[in-house]
Amino acid sequence: MFFFYQILVADNGQLRYCIHKFLVSRRVRSAADTDSRQSAGRIKLSIIGDGMNKSVGDMDSGSVKSARDDDPDATDRAQWGNGIEFLMSCVAFSVGLGNVWRFPYTAYDNGGGAFLIPYFVVLFIIGKPFYYMEMVLGQFTSRSCVDIWSASPLFKGIGYGIAISVFSVVTYYCALMALSMFYLVASFQSELPWSTCNPEWGDECVDSSSTGSFNRTSSKSSSAELYFLRVVLNESSLQNGLGTPSWRLVLCLLASWIAVYIVLSRGVKSTGKAAYFLALFPYVIMIGLLVRAVTLEGASKGIIYLYSPTWSKILDPSVWYAAVTQAFFSLGVCFGAVTMYSSYNNFNHNVTRDCTIVTSLDLCTSLIAGTAIFGILGNLAHELGNDDISTVVRAGTGLAFISYPEALSKFSVVPQLFSVLFFLMLFVLGVGTSVAFSGVVISIIKDDFPNVDQWKIALGVSTCGFLVGIIYCTPSGQYILNLVDYFGGTFIIVFLASFEVVAISWVYGINNFMDDIEFMVGNRPSIYWRFCWSFLTPLMLFTILIYFLATMTPLTYNNETYPTAAYAVGWTLLVVGVIQFPIWIIIVKMKNRDKSWLELLKPTSDWGPKNPKKRREWMDFKESRRIIREESLKNSTKAKIIATLFGVQK
Repeated sequence: MFFFYQILVADNGQLRYCIHKFLVSRRVRSAADTDSRQSAGRIKLSIIGDGMNKSVGDMDSGSVKSARDDDPDATDRAQWGNGIEFLMSCVAFSVGLGNVWRFPYTAYDNGGGAFLIPYFVVLFIIGKPFYYMEMVLGQFTSRSCVDIWSASPLFKGIGYGIAISVFSVVTYYCALMALSMFYLVASFQSELPWSTCNPEWGDECVDSSSTGSFNRTSSKSSSAELYFLRVVLNESSLQNGLGTPSWRLVLCLLASWIAVYIVLSRGVKSTGKAAYFLALFPYVIMIGLLVRAVTLEGASKGIIYLYSPTWSKILDPSVWYAAVTQAFFSLGVCFGAVTMYSSYNNFNHNVTRDCTIVTSLDLCTSLIAGTAIFGILGNLAHELGNDDISTVVRAGTGLAFISYPEALSKFSVVPQLFSVLFFLMLFVLGVGTSVAFSGVVISIIKDDFPNVDQWKIALGVSTCGFLVGIIYCTPSGQYILNLVDYFGGTFIIVFLASFEVVAISWVYGINNFMDDIEFMVGNRPSIYWRFCWSFLTPLMLFTILIYFLATMTPLTYNNETYPTAAYAVGWTLLVVGVIQFPIWIIIVKMKNRDKSWLELLKPTSDWGPKNPKKRREWMDFKESRRIIREESLKNSTKAKIIATLFGVQK
């Protein structure tokens, strides 16, 4: 009676204490009763049988469960050796090729310095909140991007759609690594092979190593451009068919996948150790290239050109769409890798701190890479006697494999060294991201088939990725790469991300999600996180998605339209990824015909922490929060409005 009297007269803080005390005491009594029953069972076994029976009694499920409960982080899932391995793995994944060549050209093409404003806004409204949400989901559940949807089973198809998109992306990511390796090996020659023209190119070629004015609008091309198109790619129009794969690119692709497999073969044990090198080594090279770039003659013009704002573009919706896609590919949100990596964490790891570090470092890396790249391009324009920097800038792979090699060929001091460093950096960045992408697919398979060895799953995924990637080694490979990037990467990810944030914030419930975070890390997220997850992030994502659909135009490559069959393949890939969402809604309903649609939107019985002890503590915590929330909202309409907008204060 005294306990209930305390509840009636207690304030909010005292109320929380009383409820917690009551729930804990109830758990203790329940555990004591369970131990008594288990002890009685063991005594009975020892009386009935001999020594072997006694051993069986000591090894019953109750004893094993109690032993596991002593370790608050014990789960069946592998874990990082320490928190630094997780942080380094996230850095190696998020800081990749998107920072080095995608960001500089995207910024230049969308208003220069003016692009940074929508990009910063998108990072704080979509990028950072989404990154943190995926970190929390993975660490809280210790599950893959598919199994986390025990939070709301009807959304399970989001996980499978992400898996299809990620596998599509990683196949061409390793193809880009193959190009980097090709140039890396070629850089060890006494003279960079793209610095001079081959005799068969005739008068249409101009040596990239030469200085002086060169009009790119004429029929002439630089040796660096012809080397990439005719020697490396042997490129031909998709209208002529795919063609025969280049055996040299296939070997480079094989070497790339072998590197990825070696890192993945032992799971988090090998991934965690390799993460130190994959995360830190590119920065050593990047800083060295930055120092070299800013000391080159004409570099300042290139840097100023990159960051000179075109203010009229700020209100252009296409610029905001470019900012969103850049944030997605730069941070790697909604690709399942952040969820996968955080699922190997200790339950109480400080993901809030790591999210801030990774997202801030990713932005700084993009700015460093952009400054270094355009500093060198400024020097290239200066050497050509051209004041228009735009004449030396190319989009996509052309920036990394034409513009940059051409600039390197004009270096007077050891151009081979800087070429080796640059392409080695690209390759290492590609390994870090490809390991994460492949790990997403592996984690999904491993969760469904836990008895299969890690190295076997990694070998199967790597082999499939290599075989699919051969198509990018054909003369029309870049056409296919552009097609897969557009249909298999961008659209599927933006579509699924829009529904993922809605599922967590509005279906599972923002209060439930914030309760889970408070229980896990010890602090309740601020109003910034709540407002983004509930309103800003889903609103902006759906706005961008609608804009993308409304302005969709036929995809082109080098101003050339694709054959009808190619468009059909692209749309098929898109549909296969997106349709996972409605298909799994139907599958889940058919498997649970006795349950209503509303019940299938609610968490399943296995939702929550995997560790039994943590799970019981979480259930007690959730019960106490429920009682407190009901008490706080019971008598005040004003309190209900405040709680809806800002959450219940501790």
